[in-house]
Amino acid sequence: MTDLTKLSLVEARKGLAAKSFTSTELTGAYLSAIEAANPALNAYVAVTGEQALNMAKASDEKLGKGEGGALEGIPLGIKDLFGTKGVHTQAASHILDGFKPEYESTVTSNLWRDGAVMLGKLNMDEFAMGSSNETSYYGPVISPFRAEGSNANLVPGGSSGGSAAAVSAWLCAAATATDTGGSIRQPAAFTGTVGIKPTYGRCSRWGVVAFASSLDQAGPIARTVEDAAVMMTSMSGFDPKDSTSAQLAVPDFAAAVERGVKGLTIGVPREYRMDGMPAEIEKLWQQGLDWLRAEGATVRDISLPHTKYALPAYYIVAPAEASSNLARYDGVKYGLRVSGRDITDMYELTRAAGFGREVKRRIMIGTYVLSAGYFDAYYVQAQKVRTLIKKDFEDAFNAGVDAILTPATPSAAFGIGDEDMASDPVKMYLNDVFTVTVNMAGLPGIAVPAGKDGQGLPLGLQLIGKPFDEETLFAAARVIERSANMDFSPKPWW
Repeated sequence: MTDLTKLSLVEARKGLAAKSFTSTELTGAYLSAIEAANPALNAYVAVTGEQALNMAKASDEKLGKGEGGALEGIPLGIKDLFGTKGVHTQAASHILDGFKPEYESTVTSNLWRDGAVMLGKLNMDEFAMGSSNETSYYGPVISPFRAEGSNANLVPGGSSGGSAAAVSAWLCAAATATDTGGSIRQPAAFTGTVGIKPTYGRCSRWGVVAFASSLDQAGPIARTVEDAAVMMTSMSGFDPKDSTSAQLAVPDFAAAVERGVKGLTIGVPREYRMDGMPAEIEKLWQQGLDWLRAEGATVRDISLPHTKYALPAYYIVAPAEASSNLARYDGVKYGLRVSGRDITDMYELTRAAGFGREVKRRIMIGTYVLSAGYFDAYYVQAQKVRTLIKKDFEDAFNAGVDAILTPATPSAAFGIGDEDMASDPVKMYLNDVFTVTVNMAGLPGIAVPAGKDGQGLPLGLQLIGKPFDEETLFAAARVIERSANMDFSPKPWW
């Protein structure tokens, strides 16, 4: 029998429908793969083997009767930010030690409704704050990729590094992830996987641990564009429990994948051509435009003049919202508690012990920009800039642009413990330079693997779309995927 874990989600679904194998066999294959690889990769922080096999057995019964949902019997990994009833949900933070919620997030409920199987919870940057998956309380995730001729460990990107590494290393058929400033698209680009951040409001945020509520959005990481489309169809939908959820019907995203780009206008923002951009990123970007042009799209230069302000504005808005959201973790109701002389002392000791360095840094920045003397100077200004960034995109789309093509990241994956990044947080933040604008404007963006650098490491391109027009992104991403026609599988070293 073929190695079942190497099948795409769509292939696995066909195999299950044809009764070529059972969900129990498929799930067992993934659990064996996790057992073998996870000690080296650290992608999972909790494996729910018994629960997975029970869910698989229930799926087999349904499939045996010719019933079953869109993801019936498909084993998935779930980012540790999604609340899963009775199962480890700690946002990879020490402050949520031992927390197992009494509720299920809407996104995971949707997946179980459609028959998916949960393999376990995936590692991530603590509270989704990071671009390399090195801030997790459970230690860094190691990328399944290595540069040619090197044994050095690389980062898988962040914050959804566990999701990207698990999908890339065949440890789940697909995974849930979240994106606040690039946390789906950047790790997807680093690991040769496909990741889409949907329009803000497309997927419910209910039951997902909050980082920055006006920016957070759930989405899938998968091996192919079609797999991502199937996942997103199940994950999406209106949720009355989330006041920011959009009351819109969910299209069949997979049906749009082969639509092509003929007649579409693709915008190329001149502000994304940055000083010092590596030649291989510039070349890949041009290659992507050539592929889209060859399939019948028109390419047009556009201007997004407020792009240069996006990163500084993001690093005011996101920490401000984080400082507010993370105030609830104080050792009183759940998670870690460090006893003190009085309640104030307990708060201080618990938060000092429970939060990691990056989370503390962002809480402090956020608290500062929200303080009485600085609120107008920083937070209000950042929100005004955000409005201007959104207007730049609206102007481009109103002028007839259907989608925008940019690089996904400024480079390929870097090394774990990279001294430059560790000593200068701003350098780390620059990893999100191409992605944060999308969150600030609430738009959909997809990262699709498109090439490799000189050391054989994956590089991705990003497509940005109109609000709630993810279908065009899937169609254009499929053109790039088909044109690149490359194998983005890592060579197993673990």
